[in-house]
Amino acid sequence: MTDEIKPTVSKEETFDKLEIRLGKIISVSLAPDAPKPAYVIKADFGKFGIKTSVGRFTQHTTEELKDKLILGVLNFGSRQIGSTTSEFLCLGVQFPKAESGEATIIMPLADAKIGSKLF
Repeated sequence: MTDEIKPTVSKEETFDKLEIRLGKIISVSLAPDAPKPAYVIKADFGKFGIKTSVGRFTQHTTEELKDKLILGVLNFGSRQIGSTTSEFLCLGVQFPKAESGEATIIMPLADAKIGSKLF
């Protein structure tokens, strides 16, 4: 891991172009044929609809993740991961002492409206 910070960028040219919204996990199951252990997460983003993501959140149980509020990037292109089309990127951070790529979700401290924009 590097301690270097990436070059400075403009908020308007980068962050403002991302559609990062609050969703609620409605179902979680093991991804049947992902290259590494992962979950298929379905999340409700309110007026933006129900979307699917494949993510490496397997240090948590499916029960632990269900009904949690999450942040997702909705305007990246879809990715095919095994037989599942991942429609959004569920944001997370490295799970403590886990293998590289294994994550824990980022959650708000308060119940906010589903579909709310991160700013």
